[in-house]
Amino acid sequence: MAWKWPGASKNGVSEEWTGFIDQGVTLEGTLTVTGTFRIDGNVKGNIISEQTVILGEGAKVEGQIEGNRVVIAGRFDGVIFAKGRVEIQVKGVVTGEVHAPCMVIDPGGIFDGRCHMLASSETASTVTIPIRAAGSA
Repeated sequence: MAWKWPGASKNGVSEEWTGFIDQGVTLEGTLTVTGTFRIDGNVKGNIISEQTVILGEGAKVEGQIEGNRVVIAGRFDGVIFAKGRVEIQVKGVVTGEVHAPCMVIDPGGIFDGRCHMLASSETASTVTIPIRAAGSA
């Protein structure tokens, strides 16, 4: 089941929320989701999303995250592969490796590890647009 978060659309693009893991829940294994997913519990394993993965302040995750956008407000230990950006918020702690074209660390956020800046998949292809001079036909 997917639902749209009210007011979550940015630049005309809205993300579908596919679920969450609340505090007090522990998961071990691989979690694959198609939309935006929030974690406030404990996860040990792989998290794969086509959209955004959000680790709330109560989250403790160990393993690997693959997603378009990854937002960390809790604790993460492992490897992150993001096609878009990784955000480490005020109380976020990331230990390990980050592979992403963009990484933002808010004041108070902690990053201890290696960052590999990759070319964005959006900027990888160039577009040539022919321009005619005024008056030429």
